[in-house]
Amino acid sequence: MAPGLALLIVLVPMVLHLSGGDFTAGWSRYNLASVQDQNPGGGRTYYISPDGNDSQDGRSPGRPWRSLRWLYGLALRPGDRVLLQGGAQYPGFIVLRPGEAGDPAHPVEIGSYGVGRATLIPPRGVSGITVHNTAGVWIHDLAIIGNPVAYRSQAGIKLYSNLPGGRKLSGATINDVDVSGFHNGVEIGGGNGSTGFRDVLVSDSRLYGNRDNGLVSFGPAVHPARPAYAHQHLTVSNVEAFGNLGDPTNHFTSSGNGIVLASVDGGVVRHSVAYDNGARCTAPSGPVGIWSFDSAHVTIEHNVSYNNRTGGHADGGGFDLDRNVVASYLQYNLAYGNDGPGFMLYSPVTGSAHEGNVVRFNISQNDAGKGSYYGGITIGGRVTRSFVYHNTVVVRGRGTAQPAAIVLFGTLDRVVVWNNIFIAVGTPLIDSHLAFRLSQVALRGNDLYATAGQWQARWGPSVYSGLDQWRSAAGQEPGSGVRSIDPGFVYPQAQRGDGVWLALGFVPRRRSPLVGAGVNLRAAGVDLGTLDYLGTPLAGRLTVGAVQPTGA
Repeated sequence: MAPGLALLIVLVPMVLHLSGGDFTAGWSRYNLASVQDQNPGGGRTYYISPDGNDSQDGRSPGRPWRSLRWLYGLALRPGDRVLLQGGAQYPGFIVLRPGEAGDPAHPVEIGSYGVGRATLIPPRGVSGITVHNTAGVWIHDLAIIGNPVAYRSQAGIKLYSNLPGGRKLSGATINDVDVSGFHNGVEIGGGNGSTGFRDVLVSDSRLYGNRDNGLVSFGPAVHPARPAYAHQHLTVSNVEAFGNLGDPTNHFTSSGNGIVLASVDGGVVRHSVAYDNGARCTAPSGPVGIWSFDSAHVTIEHNVSYNNRTGGHADGGGFDLDRNVVASYLQYNLAYGNDGPGFMLYSPVTGSAHEGNVVRFNISQNDAGKGSYYGGITIGGRVTRSFVYHNTVVVRGRGTAQPAAIVLFGTLDRVVVWNNIFIAVGTPLIDSHLAFRLSQVALRGNDLYATAGQWQARWGPSVYSGLDQWRSAAGQEPGSGVRSIDPGFVYPQAQRGDGVWLALGFVPRRRSPLVGAGVNLRAAGVDLGTLDYLGTPLAGRLTVGAVQPTGA
């Protein structure tokens, strides 16, 4: 059954149950058509307040309605506004159906007025706000709180389209909302081929205490030979996703994610934070703080993802470009304290196309803390023509958990790993399940440093205890750029806290041999971008790692 049909089946009986006799009586006391006919040019505003009266017209703050029930009979036109008085709670839900809204230049606005946010509390088994087969909406300044039934099956805010013909409905903005207690906090879905939404912005919001995802977009699975995506130009900015713990009864698919972009062509996640997600997920496909799959041209930048967990053995990482992602970027991000890898490129070996992706100017500290399968950076499965450069990674061994700084496995082709700082504290530096040829994986210009002289690398069936020994046998790190030295960080004690403060803990001192010692990637035809992790313009011969000393 299509998700949209399931939604309608749920909503119809709930509307009748909520309405009851009082709602029907209201029609006789007040002619709803007279409200709809006012201001026929559109731009009507409806006010709702706990001090209101449903016998009033609801058209001014002085004559507000008391409840949401009048909205169930309204057809909201472009430019209409529904405003709930801040600081109060409102039982009920809001649905925009086909034929309502629809004009991105004059969106239907749903939000708060007065002081503080209004809180929407939908009934059991109903989403808070549903936008079905339409767009041109602006949802803002609201708190939406679910319940145990909604936690299992509904979304706090749901955008869904299953229209025919691959249509992209334009214009939806969600900002300054708190959403908790649902299956998904914010859900953006397409259910009919490449039908979906374009020009969607979710910003300045807190999505927490939901079961499967803080924020998720989805559409039909991508066919690698004929990729088609449900959504275009989806931006997530300044969103905090935390405490979305996952479903312990779901033994098949990922749950407990912070922010997930799927079926997106042209997506951005920036200046957002994901933490303390995923602890209850035991599925073979585990949770990640911020990630994307089945997508193209996605940029995930300037984010922090930390203390994300997995209840099983899979994932639990900070950032990931997963299954069938092409031409996308993980850049200027910070990951730390995650159960899984700080940064991962992965796609199944069969039936996938995962290529042209870049991981650059990121920091990973003490990730892959749950076991030894993942590393600070993990590249696996079928990954083609991808670039990993100018990152800084520090991993630590913890008892039986011995994560490597970088882990490689699967069918890799033309993967470049250049100018990174890899530091291992009591744990291996490299764990490569296969002895990759240079045409498959090329390491060059990296600093491979093990504290206390415990240098170790696994390369296929062999384990090496020294840099020169590994380098000679593996044929990696050609030329004179290879090194295994203490980078001489300026503030090594500053390795906690927010992104900028922690980054200062990973700036090489100006006299470090790493300064200006990076392999010239521009000469190799690599587009480095313009900035380092801290936003310092890139100029001249670059320093190995994510942070250039001039930026400190």
